[in-house]
Amino acid sequence: MSWTRRLLVVLAALVAALLAAPAAQAHEERPVTLPDGTGSVPVYRTGEPDLLVCKSDRADFERRVSGFPQGLRTRNLKLFDRCQKSGYRHLQQAVDAVDGPGMNIAILPGLYEEEPSLPRPTGECARLKAPNSQLGYQILSYAQQARCPHNQNLVAILGKKNLQIEGTGAERTDVVVDAKYQKLNAIRADGSDGIYFRNFTAQRTTFNSLYVLAQDGFVIDSVLTRWNDEYGFLTFASDHGLYKNCESYGNGDSGIYPGSASNINDAYGYDVPRYSIEITGCRSHHNMVGYSGTAGDSVYVHDNEFDHNMGGASMDSAFPGHPGLPQNHARFERNLIHDNNADYYPYVADGTCAKPPVDRGYEEGVVCPQISMPPGSGIITAGGNWNLYENNWIYGQRRAAFVLTAVPAFIRGEGALSKQADTSHHNRYAGNHLGRDKAGNSRPNRTDVWWDGQGEGNCWQADAGPSSPRALPACGSRRGAVSGSTDRLVGEPVKLAQLLVCADYNVQARRLPAGCDWYGARGIERIEVQVALAVAVVLALVGGVLWWRRLRGSRLATVATGLGVIGLGLDVAGSTTGLAASYVPALALLLTGVWWTGIGLVLRRERPWLGWTTVVLGALTLLDAVDKAVFMIPWIPLSPAWVRGLLGVVWVVWAVIAAARHGDRNPREATAAPAPGSVPAPASGSAPASGSAPASGSAPEGDAS
Repeated sequence: MSWTRRLLVVLAALVAALLAAPAAQAHEERPVTLPDGTGSVPVYRTGEPDLLVCKSDRADFERRVSGFPQGLRTRNLKLFDRCQKSGYRHLQQAVDAVDGPGMNIAILPGLYEEEPSLPRPTGECARLKAPNSQLGYQILSYAQQARCPHNQNLVAILGKKNLQIEGTGAERTDVVVDAKYQKLNAIRADGSDGIYFRNFTAQRTTFNSLYVLAQDGFVIDSVLTRWNDEYGFLTFASDHGLYKNCESYGNGDSGIYPGSASNINDAYGYDVPRYSIEITGCRSHHNMVGYSGTAGDSVYVHDNEFDHNMGGASMDSAFPGHPGLPQNHARFERNLIHDNNADYYPYVADGTCAKPPVDRGYEEGVVCPQISMPPGSGIITAGGNWNLYENNWIYGQRRAAFVLTAVPAFIRGEGALSKQADTSHHNRYAGNHLGRDKAGNSRPNRTDVWWDGQGEGNCWQADAGPSSPRALPACGSRRGAVSGSTDRLVGEPVKLAQLLVCADYNVQARRLPAGCDWYGARGIERIEVQVALAVAVVLALVGGVLWWRRLRGSRLATVATGLGVIGLGLDVAGSTTGLAASYVPALALLLTGVWWTGIGLVLRRERPWLGWTTVVLGALTLLDAVDKAVFMIPWIPLSPAWVRGLLGVVWVVWAVIAAARHGDRNPREATAAPAPGSVPAPASGSAPASGSAPASGSAPEGDAS
């Protein structure tokens, strides 16, 4: 890295440090290492189960199975009779009875509240020494989990290999495991390679319904999770995983979270040997976000539906303590991502989310958002590399189909300067169906792309609609081919300011950032409008005074100043959500650039340094307009907005000083020629020319009056 680029990286890191919000912990877990990858995706096993779980009320059971198809009803009745003789009444009892790999547990239709696991810990388990997470729960070691499995888990599956757990109902809601908001996790599988979950529901926790941790090989098949403070499905630090035909809703973070998936493709480009986790046939809806993954690496997400959340899907490098950062190599194909316009922040503002979980009304549709999330977004990538988004249907979002931002490395706890600009590179958005549903009906997104401008090798399909910036690097016909690729070390200044303001959210403190439209700010309340208005007022005042005191005699300066005022007004208008992705911001820059260039050419006659500086400022502003609306300039490490912003501060001070000085004539007066037929006035103190007549109305020579 050259010394100039190193310096710019340092400056970019400092800027990001000033503009980034304090890091939070979305999910805190004991230190874990990623699997070695020697496992495999488990295969569903048919045949009779080894262990049975059922309740003892036969009348209730017969009512539950009465509507089943005849064959399934008959099978369940036979299993019920067997279970009464040799089965278990609680799932945890059956798990504890597993004495070797490859066993199957069948759960018969019923409601399983696991009463023996519900009480608060006592004795030694109430006195465990472990660090507390930011959310207040203890971060227990594996040994502590094994010693006290129900401190946090309704059902704890620890170290059981190739175990299959399956509900025997006609639908996944026929078997329900309910934590009643008294445990962090309904079901936790930890270090249990090869586990297979199928055909049941897990619900109502203060963190996750189904939690899979540190496993090489798992399948989640036709499982429903719902009504949790945080996640429906959370898999972490795992490999050889498969989600299929699952559903999740009513979660305060995401329905599906494959965090810290095994980082097997970090050394590759777009073409990779395999993916660590596959997610297909699932629907995640009415959550804060349908899918999310801090360090969601090497995840293949296809043929799913993410709808009616605040955000459809997100992946990020924004939270420390996750193996595999920065995030890389997610692949999204053939997904339906639509109508993600829910807004659950009012439940935080009115105090609903401050109540105990059991009283919040999750079952009636309440969701308590756990982190900052822009409502109305399709796919958000906050600090990811080498992600592929192709052939998805993304429509009906009120904010943006795609959001791409960078995240500096210090946010994830890495301070090396060489890493501070290591995210937001080589993300490819191509061949997606934007603004249309599968039937071809028009369902436009308000904006198709919102990008902070940072990163190298990012590209978008040519038919992307309204976007910010308006000009985007285009993807080539083959992966890796980019037209006009850029390599910016830091994002656009106004967008970074917006992200800073909007990130200052805390659900526990009921702190909703003022100035951010994510949380309801409108018009002048929004930080973007405030910045644009403040800049416009300062430049209009300084420019107006400068024109009046020094330039009003010049026709060029007068016309240029008028265009500048129009440009500043358009800049304020363009900062609104409705116009930010249009050509209005670029037109505002064009007119402002013409203003500075015009008055600079006039100023250079009497103040060359100020004049030429003003011309340079105008040229930078025109360059910024080209960068945003025509094509992004590929050879520069910083957007022209940064340079013109810094130079603009200098210009304002300089222009104020120039306007305040006395005794100078304006340029037109200084260079005006005598009117035809007029007599030039004599120099001060000189006598009239010989034989000349006195001026009209003057006293005759020698007149004493």
